Amino acid sequence: MTTPARPGSFTGATDNNATGGLFTDTLIDGIPDIVGADVSAAQTAATAAAASESAAASSETNAATSATNAATSETNAATSATAAANSATNAATSASTTAADAATATTQATAAGVSATNAAASQTAAANSATSAASSATSATGSANTASTSATAAANSATAAANSATAAGTSETNASTSETNAAASATTASTAATTATTAATNAGASETNAASSATAANTSATNAATSATTATTQATAATASATDAQEWAVQTTGIVDSTDYSSKAWAVGGTGVSQASGGGNAKDWATETTTTADNTEYSAKEYAVGIQAGNTSGSAKQWALGGGNFVMATPVAGSEYSAKYWADQAASSVANFDEKYYGNYATDALAENAHEAAGKTVTIGDLYYNTTDQAVKYCTVAPSGTGAPVGTWVAIAATDTSSFATKGFSIAMSIAL
Repeated sequence: MTTPARPGSFTGATDNNATGGLFTDTLIDGIPDIVGADVSAAQTAATAAAASESAAASSETNAATSATNAATSETNAATSATAAANSATNAATSASTTAADAATATTQATAAGVSATNAAASQTAAANSATSAASSATSATGSANTASTSATAAANSATAAANSATAAGTSETNASTSETNAAASATTASTAATTATTAATNAGASETNAASSATAANTSATNAATSATTATTQATAATASATDAQEWAVQTTGIVDSTDYSSKAWAVGGTGVSQASGGGNAKDWATETTTTADNTEYSAKEYAVGIQAGNTSGSAKQWALGGGNFVMATPVAGSEYSAKYWADQAASSVANFDEKYYGNYATDALAENAHEAAGKTVTIGDLYYNTTDQAVKYCTVAPSGTGAPVGTWVAIAATDTSSFATKGFSIAMSIAL
């Protein structure tokens, strides 16, 4: 039977005695070549395994770098979201101010938009990092497959050369270790890819939040603009109110708002108020003494101290002192005179009464002498009270001279009514008659 020889440096070697087989022949010249070939194959496999291990390590490094980039992208997205939130907060604060704050809110909305753009860029970068990590994982997986194939080849070579070369066994062990390391690198790369995917998801959420913040900022800007418009409208209304208030306070050229006259017009005068029928300003009503206050009535001062001829009722001063320019003998109204005039008349009456009534005396002579001593003349009708007779006496005949009384004085006696009819009788008689 012919058994194929193990591959070696010689071609077509078989196990027979004719060609140096191991079983029936002592020729072993081909064995060193075979062992050498196996050792060379094992070394080649070990070299490939080492290259695979290096490639896996590079893949792990790339995966770690990709994970770092993804984390950086996530941080940038978070920063962008924070900036967008700050922009929204600033825009909300701006909503409570007027037109100037609206401009600030618009600027902040623009900043929020930029933040959203940055977040989108961060998401793109994170996605690219995830793609790179996935590519690295694929490369690591390929390297692991290559290492696994190389390990299989090395194992076969080591089995073939197990009895001939210790180095081949070592190569197999190293190849197995390379395979394990490559598998670990593939796992690490897969984890990095997962991390990168998560970072991309977070970046997407950050972009969404940034967009929401931008929308909120735009809403705040709109509200601020509305507030500014409202403030402008209110300012315009306030200006109009101030103008109306000023007109109601000081305008003296006519009616305010087609309704009435200003405070100043009613106080000191103005068109349509001064000397107007049914009108008149407060100043005229208080102090005007040259004409009427409203074409009808006179002022308080005129009624107090005025002398206008048209004021036929007279002023208080005229009623006190005299009509016209306060002349006592001039009537104030019609035939009526002032208090001073009547006081003077009363004084004259008293003087006249003093001429007629002498006072209290004990005798007629004493009364006449006292009257004459005062430089007065005793005339018929004079009176005095006689304290002796306890009666009022009057002169019926004037004395012809002075000194001893020669006049006739008669006591004024009460009429004796004892003989008169009683009240009842008088009434009865009146009824009867």
